[in-house]
Amino acid sequence: MQKIWLEQYPAGVPAEIKTDVYPSLVALIDESLHKYRDLPAYKFMGRAFSFGEIDDASRAMAAWLQGAGLVRGDRVALMMPNVPQYPVAVAAVLRAGLVVVNVNPLYTPRELEHQLKDSGAKAIVVLENFAGVLAQVIEQVPVKTVVLSAMGDMLGWFKGGLVNHVVRRVKKLVPPFQLPAAVTSVRFNDTLALGHRMSLAPPKLGPDDIAVLQYTGGTTGVSKGAVLLHRNLVANILQAEAWYQPALKKIPAGVQIVTVCALPLYHIFGFNTNMMLGLRMGGCNILIANPRDIPALLKDLAAQPFHSFPAVNTLFTAIANHPDFDKVDWSALKISVGGGMAVTQGTARLWLDKTGCPICEGYGLSETSPSATCNPVDTTFFTGSIGLPIPSTELTLLDDDGAEVQPGSAGEIAIRGPQVMAGYWQRPDETAKVMTADGFFRTGDIGLMDERGYFRIIDRKKDMILVSGFNVYPNEIEDVLSQLPGVLECAAVGIPDEKAGEAVKVVIVKKNPALTEAEVRAWCEANLTGYKRPKVVEFRGDLPKTTVGKILRRELREARR
Repeated sequence: MQKIWLEQYPAGVPAEIKTDVYPSLVALIDESLHKYRDLPAYKFMGRAFSFGEIDDASRAMAAWLQGAGLVRGDRVALMMPNVPQYPVAVAAVLRAGLVVVNVNPLYTPRELEHQLKDSGAKAIVVLENFAGVLAQVIEQVPVKTVVLSAMGDMLGWFKGGLVNHVVRRVKKLVPPFQLPAAVTSVRFNDTLALGHRMSLAPPKLGPDDIAVLQYTGGTTGVSKGAVLLHRNLVANILQAEAWYQPALKKIPAGVQIVTVCALPLYHIFGFNTNMMLGLRMGGCNILIANPRDIPALLKDLAAQPFHSFPAVNTLFTAIANHPDFDKVDWSALKISVGGGMAVTQGTARLWLDKTGCPICEGYGLSETSPSATCNPVDTTFFTGSIGLPIPSTELTLLDDDGAEVQPGSAGEIAIRGPQVMAGYWQRPDETAKVMTADGFFRTGDIGLMDERGYFRIIDRKKDMILVSGFNVYPNEIEDVLSQLPGVLECAAVGIPDEKAGEAVKVVIVKKNPALTEAEVRAWCEANLTGYKRPKVVEFRGDLPKTTVGKILRRELREARR
């Protein structure tokens, strides 16, 4: 496809970038932690953490991980919200030559067990609030080393102790749990104390070493790990940095860029666009542990000026409509990037009206590290498109046979660039389904390109449901429901939702006439993360099917309730 989008690039943004500047993501991390040592890298609960503190803590933890017997290439799961322990653990795992496995801390035991088994993780760093879920599956998974963290671990003995007391005793957010004696269990702060007395043996990592396993929904009903190499993540960091330059120039010279980090760091959008891009640029991230607590979030934002705010549509909406919105000074905001789900026109208009900063919608996936397209960040209005391919990125539109469609025609969006994953972890069959012979990743999204080179998504080829930026695959929901006694057949589809973009609807054919909606919801609560649970439960006498017995999900989507 002809790269007509290059004509729309803002001044100063290159068509191509040099992506082999660093041999590994660790080299980028090392450079930034040293270069910006005295600047704040993160702010959390009113405390600032310098690049130097992150450097020292992560080196100590990396040495401890090696001392614990973990060897190059071993996988380490991280199961925490946005706390300063997360970036420390990420840098530590990578510096030790290990592989990060990002885990949603709200996973149910079933979901956690699958991911730990599939990744083969030998260790996990988990916030104690979620250790009870781990305890339920620990004997069925390969994890042998558990690092237990507490919310206040890095806040100092007084404030940290107070925070932990409130979390444990007052709010009772840490359910009782017990780990078996066969598992080595160590407190997060103890790994730092021990590691400071140990020596780190930095491995020689290359661009083709695995850095992260980023799990995403699977068409087979289970999630699969996108293999992100060091070069994939480095490339996307440098691509995003180049794309952001027109907006960054609006920040006064000598002023450190401050970014709101409300996106979960276990999600690739928050991982690379917040945490890693912030490291590269010497910026400070304001860590928001619970973005659903809008009053607390706005209280954090009222404490300091900030320049960048990447978020999903639902968060932009919730903030703009909150009565405390005006308590925050939005005058320094220069970049609002929307991703993870479609940004609605209504939210975009409201955000621009109230902040004066337009939302620049982008598009990406776990498989693309994540960014593939974005609207120019110096725009003054909301375009309603997913923007232009970012530097060193090609997009094309394919038909069902893999041929490029004619100009002006709709086709499946396919992406080629240095940020595209190496494949799915231990699933060559699934990899073959999405990768073309010439290196394009087939996204499953149907799009159009206009005469200027802007892309727009018009439909999804896959049955995936996108809830607040998270992928939900119908087969997983159906697999869970099929194990509920009383269910004969079931189907899951996405329906429009004002807040989340889409929501899950399940249609069930009863085997036992006495089956109730309450029983269905209780089963889902026990086996599915919150965003995967159905908003609508419908019972029918049968499901619409093709002549060969395939369920017609489109008919179920169209029959809204």
